Amino acid sequence: MVWFTGFIIVAFFVAGILDVLDYIIVKLILFSCFSFVVANIYFFLFKEDTKKSPEEDSK
Repeated sequence: MVWFTGFIIVAFFVAGILDVLDYIIVKLILFSCFSFVVANIYFFLFKEDTKKSPEEDSK
């Protein structure tokens, strides 16, 4: 997951330097990758299995 986020950052940087960020296909690819990362973070943080109850912490 961390390498994928790093890839997105590098891709935005390279696309900005090469002036290809104006193309709609590049925007679609980069923003879909970004939304994939955001969705994964959301599902990881709010997944019920990963939450611990206070009773489990006291054991």
